[in-house]
Amino acid sequence: MKGNEKGNDGHYEKTKNVSGKTDISLFFVFSGNIVAETTRQQQSKRCPCIDKDKTKTDNESQYNVIHNFQAKSTVKVKKIAYICGMETRTFKRTDLLIGWVVFAISAAVYLATIEPTASFWDCGEFIASSYKLEVGHPPGNPTYQLFGRLFSMFGSDRQAAMLINAMSALASAFCVLFLFWTISHLGRRLLEVQQIPLKKGNAIAIWGAAAAGALVYSFSDTAWFSAVEAEVYGMSSLFTAAVFWAMLKWEENADKPHANRWIVLIAYLMGLSIGVHLLNLLTIPALVFIYFYKKYPFTWKGVVKTVLISLVIIVFVLYGVIPWLPKISGWFDLLFVNVFGLPFNTGMLFFVLLLIAALFRGVLVTHKKGQVLWNTILLCLAVIVIGYSSFAMVVIRSSAKTPTNENQPDNPFALGRYLAREQYGSSPLVYDGIYNSPYDTWKATKQTVKLDGRYARVKGPEVPVYKDSDKMFFPRMWSKRESHASFYDSYNSGSGQLNSEGKNMPSFGDNLLFFFDYQVNYMYWRYFMWNFAGRQNDIQGTIPGDPIRGNWESGIKFLDRVRLGDQEMAPEMLKNNKGKNHYYLLPLLLGIMGLVYQVSKDKRNAWITFLLFFLTGLAVVVYLNQPPYQPRERDYAYAGSFYAFSIWVGLGVMALFSLLRKKLPETISGVLAAALCLFIPFQMLAQNWDDHDRSGRYTARDFAYNFLNTCDEDRNAIIVTHGDNDTFPLWYAQEVEGIRTDVRVLNTSLLGTDWYIDQMQWRTYDSAPLKFSIPRESYLYGTNEILPVYERVTERVSALQAVGVMGNPKAKIQLADGTKINYLPARKLRVPVNKENVLASGIVAPKDAHLIPEYMDLDIPENKHTLMKVEMMFLDLLANYQWDRPIYMVSKGGDLNIGIRDYLRFDGMAYKLMPFKVDSLSGEVPYMDTDKLYTLLMDVYRWGRMDQPDVLLDYHVTYLYLVQQAVRQMYTQVAKALILEGKPEKAEAIIDKGMEVMKQYPLNYFVQPSLNEVGVMEAIELYYYLDNPEKARALAVPFMDETYTAIEYFLSPFRDGFLSSTDAESAISTFVHVNDILKANKDQELADKYTAMIEELFSKYQ
Repeated sequence: MKGNEKGNDGHYEKTKNVSGKTDISLFFVFSGNIVAETTRQQQSKRCPCIDKDKTKTDNESQYNVIHNFQAKSTVKVKKIAYICGMETRTFKRTDLLIGWVVFAISAAVYLATIEPTASFWDCGEFIASSYKLEVGHPPGNPTYQLFGRLFSMFGSDRQAAMLINAMSALASAFCVLFLFWTISHLGRRLLEVQQIPLKKGNAIAIWGAAAAGALVYSFSDTAWFSAVEAEVYGMSSLFTAAVFWAMLKWEENADKPHANRWIVLIAYLMGLSIGVHLLNLLTIPALVFIYFYKKYPFTWKGVVKTVLISLVIIVFVLYGVIPWLPKISGWFDLLFVNVFGLPFNTGMLFFVLLLIAALFRGVLVTHKKGQVLWNTILLCLAVIVIGYSSFAMVVIRSSAKTPTNENQPDNPFALGRYLAREQYGSSPLVYDGIYNSPYDTWKATKQTVKLDGRYARVKGPEVPVYKDSDKMFFPRMWSKRESHASFYDSYNSGSGQLNSEGKNMPSFGDNLLFFFDYQVNYMYWRYFMWNFAGRQNDIQGTIPGDPIRGNWESGIKFLDRVRLGDQEMAPEMLKNNKGKNHYYLLPLLLGIMGLVYQVSKDKRNAWITFLLFFLTGLAVVVYLNQPPYQPRERDYAYAGSFYAFSIWVGLGVMALFSLLRKKLPETISGVLAAALCLFIPFQMLAQNWDDHDRSGRYTARDFAYNFLNTCDEDRNAIIVTHGDNDTFPLWYAQEVEGIRTDVRVLNTSLLGTDWYIDQMQWRTYDSAPLKFSIPRESYLYGTNEILPVYERVTERVSALQAVGVMGNPKAKIQLADGTKINYLPARKLRVPVNKENVLASGIVAPKDAHLIPEYMDLDIPENKHTLMKVEMMFLDLLANYQWDRPIYMVSKGGDLNIGIRDYLRFDGMAYKLMPFKVDSLSGEVPYMDTDKLYTLLMDVYRWGRMDQPDVLLDYHVTYLYLVQQAVRQMYTQVAKALILEGKPEKAEAIIDKGMEVMKQYPLNYFVQPSLNEVGVMEAIELYYYLDNPEKARALAVPFMDETYTAIEYFLSPFRDGFLSSTDAESAISTFVHVNDILKANKDQELADKYTAMIEELFSKYQ
């Protein structure tokens, strides 16, 4: 719409007389007055007889009519203006009301499906850090935490998780509300640019469009998933939606007094949003273009300037305000602490007060001088800083030494590293080395840390440097992890240049192939299609082209069959997977209609919407530069892009309305378009409910409860964890519900960081500190990240002596380039065993006292030439270990490859460190304490209601209980030990319990074979041994039937081959093994049946 056709709120009416000639072009509503305005130049073109210099004002009326019309026309104009004004006021009231109805629907759905306690991944940490205002993982989310704390105050500790989950649900519902109003606004703009009057039929179409688009987003897979758990993405989406809507409100009111208050509000919201998630900053270019289109005539030069200004603003906030405020405050603090001798953070406080005073002084001065532009800029900067100041909570709470205190950002320098997410590293973007590029050298860095009551400049992390011949532009295949190399190699055609080691680098074409095939197609468009086309299942996919796991699936059979094979042949767990959601491409097609319609009718707003879509979608793909084998699906990172596409989904209703109104009356067209399209979100609601309804599920909390209660009570135990899902639920259980606060949780992923090592030496609740002997300067960030094993002593030496050399800042070896580094001087280490403490602390039962040796000998593997810092610190822990508190591990050592695995005893959901090697005491079953385990598995362990049919067992839960923990096999291991001890009744009871607990899970999880299948096979075999063939068959028959169906499915024809020969081989192996069990136990009839079935199947492929 041309600039001179716009009014104060953008509404206008095009009215024609009986002859079809235009009487007046625009009507505007402002402050209760109806202002009728026409542009003289345009009116003179339409009607040359109009005198351009004449105007007439009716002083007795509230309506202002510009231009001199005939008296009759003026009366008609007044009447039309009055009616139009009434319609506009009615529209706004109704628009407001329907928006709140949409909010209520979304909120009701979300609140009905929230998880009543913590979920897996980051949720346990977010709940714990919000409930007690502690410090979560970088780059922090203090705004989220403060809101979370507010919500949690309305209930007890047992209700805190539910209340914080409810906060996410309400934040997501408010996001949907703002989306409704955004689509409604853009729908009105579509009418305006076409000069279509806002009448009843048009209004219905707009409301239908806004409701359809908003509810499609509300019930989409990604939005709903984030809405029902304590994650930042629901609130982050709310800030994105609110900022975009506020800019449209500014556009609507830009010509009114004080319109810039909307821009100030946007700046404040952006400042606050930094304390939730940085994705909100990606809306800036769209906002700047809205300003450009409103204030300036369109020119391509103006477009280029607008793009540049957008980038400058993003860079200023992202790389200026966020990192430099802590950095500058650090300089002040350095002065105040090291020179003036004042306490830490005094200088930072002084700088913050000085900055705020300067900003407010600038605001007052520019206001007095009438410098509107500079006043607005300074005011915006001031409120950004105010919003950003939520991070003061992080420094304050970190200084209080809270139990959860990640990165310990208790001073401005540490805060800077915390905000920069330094512990996670970074991915290259423009020009750098790739996965098979050799390092040329390492660049030393410096950092400022707290040391001995003052700040000190110490060695920082070393940065790898590559030769130019080993670098490439836009490096996509960059990760150095060994597991990623083979994945990258599959894209490396070998046609690239040779690097300095003579290896073939991928060509730039190979690089782009990986980018488009994996990063764009698999890690973005796949997620996009989940939300607007449909989803195959909730099983995590890892490799593009895998037709079985985690693809998009529309429900249109011929289309899905071409892409994914015949899904009708799939076994039950895939065919009726709760994550299988079919939208039949309807949201996608409606969104494409809306996109085309907006581009054809309103190019400017289409460009703004596209910017929002692109920058929160594909631009994020470029920035993240994700390596393969992600630990979880990453669709949540692109929620803003799905939000933007939902705008087009809504506008698709307007496109349908424009087609219908050519054949039908306007009101009927509006009602019909709205009704037809509103079917789509409610169809999505029906499809998505079963795989998003987490009500009544307690699996994550009870997962943590079981881990903690595996540890002996009142023994000051240590439990060693490794990742997010075996750590964050434990933090939640201890911090929020107060479960087993006597147990010290030690996470090996964090034990390689200086701040975490410091915190492990603090007392936490009822848990005593850990003892380390290596001085702090030897484990500071960037120091001894990797140590060589340089075997100067071949005999067995004291672990304490070896650690003393390894951690001594003065005991270093010199490399060829002159660099001096610490090292481990021996592979064979000896840890003394305090027998009295071993018995007193319950590590070994009195009946096994004779097994306790004088020493525990550790052997570093011969093929291991380096130690990670976490291994260095764990060796230090063992070297100083007095055997006065038991140590448990959630898996057999995880990544700790220091010779301790042979000393780990199976103790249920964790392994217990023993002073002797347990494998030498094990026969067919591991050495274990069956009395303790029987009590744990039968009476102590909780299973989060997962045996109930109404509980959602999605991929995350299924993976943890079938693959990571293999609960069925845990029960059968204990049963075997009980049988060997002559306790068959207990053995059968414990097998029954294990099968009952896991009855809602598939018997054969053939998409990810694990010890679960071993557990089922052992249960079948044990039931036969216990002379209970009925129970054996009750397991064997469904197991074999499931497996046979899976084999048929995997061997089904697909693209000149089998659907998945690898999966088929695995399933066949399992099938044959169980059939052998049937034969060995004389169940010949059943064995013959399955032998015949598999032979008949094989005969088809001979």
